Amino acid sequence: MHELALAQALVEQVDAVISRHSATQASLIRVRIGPLAGVVPELLATAFPLAAAGSRMEHAQLEFAHAPIRVRCQACGAETEALMNRLLCGACGDWHTQVISGDELLLESVELINDTPLDSPRSAHPYV
Repeated sequence: MHELALAQALVEQVDAVISRHSATQASLIRVRIGPLAGVVPELLATAFPLAAAGSRMEHAQLEFAHAPIRVRCQACGAETEALMNRLLCGACGDWHTQVISGDELLLESVELINDTPLDSPRSAHPYV
């Protein structure tokens, strides 16, 4: 189950975001997954609580955004949507295409919480 390794990497990435912005925890994590990324969102959602246990995102909600498959045609130059097993140009039908979207796995956004009291030096951070 490589989704557990991905969930652990996600926890590390979000933890870095939390630290960078001097927050105390994350409440919502959005991940963009394309159908060609080789990741099953349901398995990642199952693995995430295991990877996040005891961390600053232990209680965060994990949300997925799905990226469409888009290709650029090398014959006519058009950029169109394509199907998983049919990466043809939607304009001319040529099969000489390059995937430009749909294979990504990206941390799209993180909503942060800062529970630090207002009189604390950490609460003066300009990005929180």
